[in-house]
Amino acid sequence: QSVVTTFILQRFTDDPWLQEALFCLFFTLFVVALMGNGLIIMAIYSSPNLHTPMYYFLVNLALLDVACISTVLPKALQSLVAENTISFGGCLTQMFVFSWLLGSELLLFSAMAYDRYLAICQPLHYGILMSSRVCVSLASFVWSTGALNSLLLTCLTLPLPTFVSDVMTIITDMFLTGLNFLLTMTSYSFIITSILRIQSAEGKQRAFSTCSSHLVVVTLYYSTVLYTYIRPVLGSAGLLDKVAAILYTTVTPSLNPLIYTLRNKDFKASVRKLVFPK
Repeated sequence: QSVVTTFILQRFTDDPWLQEALFCLFFTLFVVALMGNGLIIMAIYSSPNLHTPMYYFLVNLALLDVACISTVLPKALQSLVAENTISFGGCLTQMFVFSWLLGSELLLFSAMAYDRYLAICQPLHYGILMSSRVCVSLASFVWSTGALNSLLLTCLTLPLPTFVSDVMTIITDMFLTGLNFLLTMTSYSFIITSILRIQSAEGKQRAFSTCSSHLVVVTLYYSTVLYTYIRPVLGSAGLLDKVAAILYTTVTPSLNPLIYTLRNKDFKASVRKLVFPK
């Protein structure tokens, strides 16, 4: 009921030694995320052989990860070394951008799962069903729907009491998260069924390698995001809340480049050409 102009952001801890340790950890993860995702974008852009739907969506994921970690981590770093405040407008802006990125990432995971489903289950029609036009349309839908969802959530926080806002946020986000989770799992149920039907062990391994990285990232991301959405109903869990927030805002963007490229021979070859040109 009062006019709010500034929020004081609470620190992770008041222990000076732990503050320094967390600052070094977060800063390292920040640099790793920027360099790793930046390398993904440059390598794919400069390698014509990687201009395929799978890598097109991977570039979108890298952009989302860079934007996500750049939205929240600088303020977290500042709070570890100095008193940290944020204006009311700045808080709303950060909330809108952050919610936009998280919602878009959920949608992008579904698009990536659909791409892998077509590649494995419909290989003869893959070129038509996942054309350049379809890829651009899917990416546009991902970014625009994420923005619309975030705008709705941000507007809900303005005039309503906290309890009503929490309930509406949970309903909206659980619908977005639950629907995308269902679509992703449905795609992978078809993918796994198709892989099991492959006769040769080599064929099974090759097919599974094209989607295993995405499945690992989805599992890590959804486990933390679902906890965050359900947590308001369960009540605050203190340290566990902070760990979950760190995982999906900082650790996941840092690990994604490593997970997606660790076993990818084509990408590693493109990186070597980019870093060590002849």
